[in-house]
Amino acid sequence: MPNTLDHSYVQKSSWKPNLFAGKVVFITGGAGSICRVQAEALVLLGANAAIIGRNVEKTEAAAKEIASLRPGAKVIGIGAVDVRKIQSLKEAVDKTVQELGRIDYVIAGAAGNFLSDFNHLSSNAFKSVIDIDLLGSFNTIKVTFDQLRKNKGSVIFVSATLHYYGVPMQTHVGAAKAGVDALCNALAVELGPLGIRLNCIAPGAIAGTEGMSRLAPPGGEPLEKKIPLQRQGTTTDIADATVYLFSPAASYVTGDVLVVDGGMWQVGGLMGDFYPNIIIHQNEDPEGKL
Repeated sequence: MPNTLDHSYVQKSSWKPNLFAGKVVFITGGAGSICRVQAEALVLLGANAAIIGRNVEKTEAAAKEIASLRPGAKVIGIGAVDVRKIQSLKEAVDKTVQELGRIDYVIAGAAGNFLSDFNHLSSNAFKSVIDIDLLGSFNTIKVTFDQLRKNKGSVIFVSATLHYYGVPMQTHVGAAKAGVDALCNALAVELGPLGIRLNCIAPGAIAGTEGMSRLAPPGGEPLEKKIPLQRQGTTTDIADATVYLFSPAASYVTGDVLVVDGGMWQVGGLMGDFYPNIIIHQNEDPEGKL
């Protein structure tokens, strides 16, 4: 699998080995390209992990591969979990605590995305993304709350920059991620007195990920030219942001959104060269979806 980490991450990174020794992270969407590398970084730095996903085979295989990164690591894969169904998630939490003893960190990373203009975006498709991204994030914190309170834990929501400005073809995801940011803000205030920190990471164009393979517009100028830092991001960039937010270095950081996109959203994001032609082309078919 491309863009995964190995032992060199510990040797080359700025982070102290065994930074997360004795800690346990619970990750929804943990077999996906971004969340998997978040898990790898935490395990390489001493944590144990529960990888949560819908696909049983993919989730269990990812857990075994991540566990192999560090001698003695305990990583369990729990498949057949739908974040829209809170009982499904609760059972995953119970299994995690039973097998790993505790939960200190939570990454709410389960998400759905695809390109669709408004006219061809059905109400059901819109609802599905809202349910997975926003309701799924709420459910994830709801079922891990007791452990987070007990262990004065920390949460990272995987957000996006799509709601910072109008992004065509992403109505559903922009609305969902705006909700995720608002959820993070409110919970950071409400749960802060209990010792729980909650933050968001908003990735930009991360090379080699499932998201980029689906969402990158075809043709045109090389994407790197549109990014102020003149390169696409890497999953290691997201891993480092994750380590920072869970580490003691961020002990006074909560309710924040850490954008990791090389400055891309500041200059119009992915769709600038294709607007408005892409919308006109999509709507040449007048029949929409309900």
